[in-house]
Amino acid sequence: MTLHAPDDARSTRAGLVLALTSAVSFGLSGSLARALMDSGWSPTAAVAVRVTIAALVLVVPGLLAVRGRMHLLLRNARTIIVYGLLAVAGAQLLYFLAVSRLDVGVALLIEYTAPVAVVLWMWAVRGQRPGPLTFVGAGIAAVGLVLLLDVLGGASVDALGVLFALGAMVGAATYFVISADNDSGLPPITLAAGGLVFAAVVFWIAALVGVLPVTMATQPVTFTLGTVPWWVPVLALGLVTAALAYVTGIAAARHLGSRLASFVALTEVAAGLAFAWILLDQQPRPVQLLGALLVLGGVVVVKLGERDVLVETASGEIDDVFVDVVPRDR
Repeated sequence: MTLHAPDDARSTRAGLVLALTSAVSFGLSGSLARALMDSGWSPTAAVAVRVTIAALVLVVPGLLAVRGRMHLLLRNARTIIVYGLLAVAGAQLLYFLAVSRLDVGVALLIEYTAPVAVVLWMWAVRGQRPGPLTFVGAGIAAVGLVLLLDVLGGASVDALGVLFALGAMVGAATYFVISADNDSGLPPITLAAGGLVFAAVVFWIAALVGVLPVTMATQPVTFTLGTVPWWVPVLALGLVTAALAYVTGIAAARHLGSRLASFVALTEVAAGLAFAWILLDQQPRPVQLLGALLVLGGVVVVKLGERDVLVETASGEIDDVFVDVVPRDR
């Protein structure tokens, strides 16, 4: 059914509010996790507790949302598993590992080069050559990353931290792709709950068999603004940066479509930089600020270039280059 213009406008406004809420909530996670890790927590422990708290909060509402339609869970089991492994467990663990070795802002900006990586993957694997704008945007983002890492200034680059951030980038791309898919029939809260529950189970099984080390501490956690009990950042990680962030993010993508939602989600970078500055005193150098602006600008140019790249399908129909990777805006 076609919506009337006022309904479209209301849906867009609601989507923007949800997307900004999600972005700010996600942006807080890096600073909270880094402070916990500095107090003795392992990255695995921070992620495991984060997803477990969020899963416990959302599992009942998630089941209630599909009451009478439980077959949706079985029909979308593969989607929930992929979402839990890549968009939740993989993205969070790799991002926290990156944050343990890099400044929060640097790790976050590397993660948000996901649109550039998707374009290059589509070209390499499916032969869908990007348009001129995409090449320009990728070049701008590449220059920005060099400045962000301060390579030319002689700074020591933690290669492992960069690799972790690039892995988190894959999870971020998966998050936007699956979140924007309305065809599954899964309510946003159910998809979030399913992914979080699966990720929590994976983490604790891996911890029990000794694959992932889990180290926790009960000493106070120190921020620039003061010291708080350990459970304050732990609860904030689970309730705000996971439960609230995932539900509002999925709902936003359903309202706005993956393209616009991923644009608005770039505000997470600004939020992450601000939180790291306020809570951890991680003040970026001028050259890094310039690099951050170039990375964001390059990603925006790449996203703009998506609309102009058309490919001929085998049937002779013209489709958007991202038809198989990023669902069409709805």
